[in-house]
Amino acid sequence: MSTTALTPALPDVAATDRWTDPAVHDEAPEQPPRTYMVRTLGCQMNVHDSEHMAGMLEEAGYTRASSQDEAANAADVVVINTCAVRENAANKLYGNLGQLAGIKATRPGMQIAVGGCLAQKDRGDIVAKAPWVDVVFGTHNLDALPVLLERARHNEAAQVEIAESLQVFPSTLPTKRESVYAGWVSISVGCNNTCTFCIVPHLRGKERDRRPGEILAEVEALVAAGAIEVTLLGQNVNSYGVEFGDRGAFAKLLRACGRIEGLERVRFTSPHPAAFTDDVITAMAETPNVMPQLHMPLQSGSDRILRAMRRSYRSEKFLGILDRVRAVMPDASITTDIIVGFPGETEEDFAETLRVVEASRFSSAFSFQYSPRPGTPAATMDGQLPKEVVQERFERLLALQERVGAEEAAKQVGRTLEVLVAEDSGRKSGERHRLSGRAEDNRLVHFALPQHDALARPGAYLADTDLSQAPASLDDPRLADVVPDGLPRPGDMVTVTVTKAAPHHLLADSPLTDGLPVRRTRSGDAWAAREKARLGGGEDEHSHGTSAAVSGPVSLGLPTLRR
Repeated sequence: MSTTALTPALPDVAATDRWTDPAVHDEAPEQPPRTYMVRTLGCQMNVHDSEHMAGMLEEAGYTRASSQDEAANAADVVVINTCAVRENAANKLYGNLGQLAGIKATRPGMQIAVGGCLAQKDRGDIVAKAPWVDVVFGTHNLDALPVLLERARHNEAAQVEIAESLQVFPSTLPTKRESVYAGWVSISVGCNNTCTFCIVPHLRGKERDRRPGEILAEVEALVAAGAIEVTLLGQNVNSYGVEFGDRGAFAKLLRACGRIEGLERVRFTSPHPAAFTDDVITAMAETPNVMPQLHMPLQSGSDRILRAMRRSYRSEKFLGILDRVRAVMPDASITTDIIVGFPGETEEDFAETLRVVEASRFSSAFSFQYSPRPGTPAATMDGQLPKEVVQERFERLLALQERVGAEEAAKQVGRTLEVLVAEDSGRKSGERHRLSGRAEDNRLVHFALPQHDALARPGAYLADTDLSQAPASLDDPRLADVVPDGLPRPGDMVTVTVTKAAPHHLLADSPLTDGLPVRRTRSGDAWAAREKARLGGGEDEHSHGTSAAVSGPVSLGLPTLRR
């Protein structure tokens, strides 16, 4: 473990006495809990790590800042969970830290913590460049965050603690989940691949697999708390099981998720084409709650560049996987990742990428301009391309994928879809007020709400209720004991007909005279219970605030906050 600025350390017993001895608390009036916010940069794995950070802080006595305070960065503790995959990751971090410096100068006692991949990579450099940072911790020791914050307050010195290997499996940590209707579940951490452009294995370590029973117990606990959708997470999900000697473990895991009562939607990300096997395709097709959606990273369509990337598949194998998926799931939505401008990429190589993208018919693609990451083999390769060449190719790729995405989306017009209502606001227009959600294939759908004259019908919900926002009071009709017909809550399902398509979303603006066809779910009930608790109207019985693998909070021996 690399550790700096950790002296003088707190004596364990004395520190514990000072934090928890009731006699100490009686010496001064009780203070309100310190507030926190977590800002996430990066991938889904980072989002889930941030949920663990929030869970640990709440177990240690912090409370989440209000949405207004979060927007103004007005929290007692601001945690930035960083990414290191792209070149601009450092710019994003230091831009955020620059904004926070001025706020901290006017807010006595405020603390700033930096975690995640860039923290693992840059370590003490962060405090050297931004001396107003209080805590730096890495990807392998998320559990250290509350202790480091207290130590930094006591010592009045920055605390930098980076573990070289995984200390505690993140899924055993307390978790404050962002959603009550959908949840992330890690099946593994780390990666055994050696892609020449990627720094993730260096920062997150070799792949470590969780046992199937632990994963399924977490999924079952999420469902019991109200979730109806789960996404299985891993750097390479379809290599899951190699560590404990079962190469067919991922397909078996998908089938086991299909037997969990109440779990309606199962997704996963991300697989690797080299390890993607037909048993996974069969399991997807034969397990009703595994959604017809696949994220399959291409990276390049050129076999020569794939070889230089150490991606152990070729373009024809990639296209063959997509063909087999669509043979058993014709309506599957397939998305991808693509890197433009890898060292040595020629115009002929790029033309191969365009060919494969055209043939693949992706519903969407996450496209990136290659950026060298120090410490990766690609960073020192010959043939680094000029920025203007990469930019021009990138724009051509975007134009092609926009056309393909629009053509594929247009095939959805006229289809009837069941959409899981999200908490996020929908697209609005002068005539329409919309909410948003995800179809089974994960396409984003913005759907129309009933017209205002329909809202005025007896028994209909209030016309002046903004359904795109969280309830402002217990009078919100979505929180009623008997919710009005046609009124969607986050977590409920609505049935809509697609009327218009765009490359990145669908619209469902069918005329609505009888309200929305809404299917009530346990997730909608869980959302309402959470909102009632937030507004002081009762206890939230559907909290996802603890580790889902156990029935109660995980005790880590963390100190509670001084009051």
